[in-house]
Amino acid sequence: MSPETTQTSDTRGSRRTILGTVTSTKMDKTAVITVIRRVRDRRFHKFVSRRVKYKAHDENNAAKVGDLVEIMEARPMSRTKRWRIVRTISHAADIATAQAGEGQE
Repeated sequence: MSPETTQTSDTRGSRRTILGTVTSTKMDKTAVITVIRRVRDRRFHKFVSRRVKYKAHDENNAAKVGDLVEIMEARPMSRTKRWRIVRTISHAADIATAQAGEGQE
């Protein structure tokens, strides 16, 4: 199991949680979250980045593009939406100021 994926026990069963970056919020109450995993190639034994996009439920339209969020498995809410946003770990503005501060040193 990768470090960003954990199993949580709930009365409704175990549900996966994943960390990802918000890439789109153009839909109402829905955000597109991109999760990038580094996987070792079976043949050449070098690490390759794998990108997966998940559509997650965002009840209050609180997510902004660039935010780092935690999503959790949920019941199917539409044809492609099976995740919901649990919490925002860091906002896009916080990440941008932190990276700008590192570049000045």
